[in-house]
Amino acid sequence: MSQLTYIFTSSPHGRASGREGVDALLAASAYTEEICVVFLGEGVYQLLSGQSAQSTKLKDYAPMFKLFELYDIEQVYVCQDSLDERGLSCSDMMIDVEPVESEQIKTLLASSNKVLTF
Repeated sequence: MSQLTYIFTSSPHGRASGREGVDALLAASAYTEEICVVFLGEGVYQLLSGQSAQSTKLKDYAPMFKLFELYDIEQVYVCQDSLDERGLSCSDMMIDVEPVESEQIKTLLASSNKVLTF
């Protein structure tokens, strides 16, 4: 079975790419169990607790991240360097994530058959 890796690199609510990524991720989970999700750079803000989309015209999709467990999406990683650069920690995230170093992310990407970036 091929592994799909979804990388989230953009901040939430500035554009629709985050929402599109979550939609694609949840849809793909119906067809494969080999899904890995990585949040890095500005993408770590996607998971920040207490965020609100009220000031934008985009729909708030943050609650959809809490569906990962229901959809058996268990490989959810966040770049530790990205967290450190922004003064954040895993406890600031709305779901459980595993912090990984940049080298580990490279290994994850190398083992993936397909990588989609949002």
